Amino acid sequence: MKRILLIALTLIPFLSIAQDAEKAKSLLDEVYNKVKSYDNIHVDFKYTLNNKEANINQETRGDVTMQGEKYLFNYLGSQQLFDGKKVYTIVPENEEVTIEAKSEDENTITPSKMLTFYRDGHRYSWDVLQNIQGRKIQFVKLVPIDSKSEIKSILLGVDVETKHIYKLIETGKNGTKTTITVNSFKIDQPLSKTLFTFDESRYKNDGYYIIRN
Repeated sequence: MKRILLIALTLIPFLSIAQDAEKAKSLLDEVYNKVKSYDNIHVDFKYTLNNKEANINQETRGDVTMQGEKYLFNYLGSQQLFDGKKVYTIVPENEEVTIEAKSEDENTITPSKMLTFYRDGHRYSWDVLQNIQGRKIQFVKLVPIDSKSEIKSILLGVDVETKHIYKLIETGKNGTKTTITVNSFKIDQPLSKTLFTFDESRYKNDGYYIIRN
């Protein structure tokens, strides 16, 4: 009897961890299904990069409009467009446009994956619940399965009511902490039919240098 009790007591922590992992996965599945149910999504966000040892503390804003795999991404004064086939990076400051094929690297987090990247390659665990300005934000901790990953962990904050991602906190093995906070999350907006279309002639006429990779 004592041996059975000892085994049971030993198993309890493992059962609790497994239940937490399943609970975390279930919440993220809800987030994924919600995201996939929308025709399009527009996200306005704040981006911060912090590394105390390197004395780095940067903050900026950006926005992205996504429809399926296509996206229009505005960040740091530049614009990136993916029309489903090619990626166009437009840098007004340099008057340059870089045109390249979509990256085949499955580990690359593109704007079109920013709300669904967590589906593969991570272990999940249930984390803290926070009340942020009246909103209940449940955090889920993600740890990369790949031990060679430069990422130590990711905390993904989910709005319990809407099932939308509110915050992402990525901690690198080099001590860098990257935080993305969603300021606004809009769905199914009326979009121009040419929003994800690149007009090369327009930029050539404006004197832009076109680089093809």
